[in-house]
Amino acid sequence: MATAGRVVGSALLVVVLAAGAYATADAYDVVPGLVTLAPEPAPPSPFPTAPGAVEPAALQPALTALDPQAPVPGAAQLQLVVNGLVADARMGASVGVLVQDQLTGETLAGHLPDDGRTPASTAKLVTAIASLSTLSPDTTLPTTVVRGDGNRIVLVGGGDMMLAAGEGDPAATEGHAGLADLAAQTAKALQLEGATTVELGVDDTLFAAPTLNPAWAVPDIAAGFVAPVTALAVDTAKIRSGEYPPRYADPSIAAAKTFAARLGENGITVAGLPFRADKPSEGREIGRVESATLDKVVHHFLDTSDNTITEVVSRLVAIHEGLPATFDGAAAAVLHAVDVAGVDTSGAHLVDASGLGAGSVLPPSLLTGLVRLSTDPAHPNLRDVATGMPIGGLTGTLSDRYSQSQARGLVRAKTGSLPHVTALSGTVLDADSRQLVFAVLADATPDGGQWAPRAAIDEFVSTLAACGCH
Repeated sequence: MATAGRVVGSALLVVVLAAGAYATADAYDVVPGLVTLAPEPAPPSPFPTAPGAVEPAALQPALTALDPQAPVPGAAQLQLVVNGLVADARMGASVGVLVQDQLTGETLAGHLPDDGRTPASTAKLVTAIASLSTLSPDTTLPTTVVRGDGNRIVLVGGGDMMLAAGEGDPAATEGHAGLADLAAQTAKALQLEGATTVELGVDDTLFAAPTLNPAWAVPDIAAGFVAPVTALAVDTAKIRSGEYPPRYADPSIAAAKTFAARLGENGITVAGLPFRADKPSEGREIGRVESATLDKVVHHFLDTSDNTITEVVSRLVAIHEGLPATFDGAAAAVLHAVDVAGVDTSGAHLVDASGLGAGSVLPPSLLTGLVRLSTDPAHPNLRDVATGMPIGGLTGTLSDRYSQSQARGLVRAKTGSLPHVTALSGTVLDADSRQLVFAVLADATPDGGQWAPRAAIDEFVSTLAACGCH
C-alpha cells in the first residue's frame, strides 16, 4: 500500500509541477492560454471613414466660359471692315465674307455669304464635323494579319495610312501603330505552328478605286500634296521624309513589302513578293495593331491640312452611311452628315473631301455654321474640331501667321490655299472678349501667289481682334 501511495503521490506531483510550468509559460505567452503578464491592450480605433464617402471638392474649370454680357460689336462698324476687305485689290474680284456672333449666331457683317465659292482646304471642316457627328471619337482603325490556307497569310488594311515602319508610338497620332509590333505578333503565332516560310497577301478592299481623284491636278500629285488613297500605308505613303515628298504609287503593296522585311527580322521568310488577295473568310487572326483614335486623327488633319488622311476619314463616314467608299460616295456622305447635324448645305458641292480638287463649291455661311456647331457646348463630341484648328502665330498651318498681330493666340481657323484661291474660316476673340465666327473665301485672287491675299485676310482678322466697336 505504501508503495502504491508513493506512486500516486509522485504522479500527482508531476502533474502539479507540469501544470505550474504550463501556467508560467502561459503567463509569459510562450504557450497558448488565458493567463498573461502582458499589459492590457488599448481599445481598438473606430472603423475608418472610407475616402470615397467624402464629399468631393468642387471642380475648377481650366478655362472660364465666354461671358454672354460681353458687348457685341456694332454691325455698322464691322460692315465697314468687311467692305474694306472686299475692295482690297489683293483679294481679287470674287470674295465672300461672313462674320457672326458665336453665342447667338447673329450675322454682324457680310458680303454675298450664301454664294458658293471654291473652299480649298476649308472644306476639311465638312469632313471633320461629319466624322465626329456620326462616328465615336474613340474609333480606331485596325491593321490585322489573318492566317490563310497552306503557308499563306494576308495583311488586311483597316484604313490606317499612318502606320510606322518600325515600332508604334502609343503617344503619337502619326505612327501610333507599327508594323514591327504587328510582325512580332505574327511571327510568334507562326513559330508556334512550326511555320518559318510564308506567302504574303494584301487585302485593301475596304476602300474602292480609283485611288486618285480625277479632279486633282497632276502637278499637285507629283509634288506630293496627296497620296493615292488606300486602306493601309506606311507614313502616308511617303517615299522619303519631309512634308510634301513623293508618294508610292501603290501604298498598300509598299506597306506589305515593309511588313515582309519586319517578318524577316523576326525569323519568318516571305517567299516571293507580296500580292493582292482577299481576306480568308474563315481565317484566324494572328496579329492586330490599332491606329490612334478618330478625335486625334481629326485634330491631325485639321492642324496640318493633310489631304490624304482627310480623304481616308471621309471614306469611313461613307462606309458608316452605307455608301461606296469612293470619292463620290465620301463627298455625298460627309455633306449628308453635316446636313443631318443641322448645318444648311444649300448650294454646296464637293468633288473630294480635302478641298484639293477643282470643282468644289461651299458658301461662307456653311463654313460659319460648321464652326459655330463645333463651339456649341451642346455638342461636346465636336469640340475636337474647334480645338483642332490651327492657332494663329502658334500651331499648324497658322504657326507662321499673326506672329506680330494682336490676334496671335486669339484666332483659331482652318486655312485654304489653291492657285488663285485663298480662304480662312474659324473664330477670333475681340477686344471685349466677344467670340466672333468668320469665313472668308476668295477664289479669283491676282497672280503672285498666296502672300498678298493672306496678308489682306490676316489684317482683316487682326482688325476683328482689335475691335471694341460699339
